[in-house]
Amino acid sequence: MDAGLFKREDVFLTTKVASPLPGYEGTKKSVNSSLEKLGLAYIDLVLLHSPYGGSELRKGSWKALVEAVDEGKVRSIGVSNYGLHHLEQLEQHMKELETGHGGTLGSGGVLSVGQWESHPWCVRSDIEAWCKERGVIFEAYSPLARGFRMKDKTLKAVANRCGKTPAQVLIRWSLQRGLVPLPKSNKKPRIKANVDVFEL
Repeated sequence: MDAGLFKREDVFLTTKVASPLPGYEGTKKSVNSSLEKLGLAYIDLVLLHSPYGGSELRKGSWKALVEAVDEGKVRSIGVSNYGLHHLEQLEQHMKELETGHGGTLGSGGVLSVGQWESHPWCVRSDIEAWCKERGVIFEAYSPLARGFRMKDKTLKAVANRCGKTPAQVLIRWSLQRGLVPLPKSNKKPRIKANVDVFEL
């Protein structure tokens, strides 16, 4: 990635461990496979895709990610689509990894990022509060509600009043809540417009 337009350090790359979670060994293989396919020395962020698989598999998968960070293969780790009870269980797993089997402070890992669907029609106030209290970054996927709400009367009225598109209003909604929106587009004009939201 050093050749061409970008240097490796200029790109923040995220990948996920597939669901259902493969447990400790499967997660280690998943990380190594991603590094090999991408031809990279490290990945910036690896997320556990979902909480499926049960408590022990989730704990094993998390442990494998913590070790990947310790080995320098991964810079930060997180989860996706976890409910509150899964998050609380993860905190317990982290404590167990620190105190059990000779673990040291910090050996339970650091939950840096969580991903959840979030937009005005899918507000996750409980998850937002949990993340804010612990300093976890909340990434909002589908912040544009998959495009299904662009003709909503209230949304259109706000967009018209602000001189912005409905998509820009939705992105700004996420930002004002302290979320990191992840809008999706392969059209350059839309990508450019998605950034132009700070004059609302």
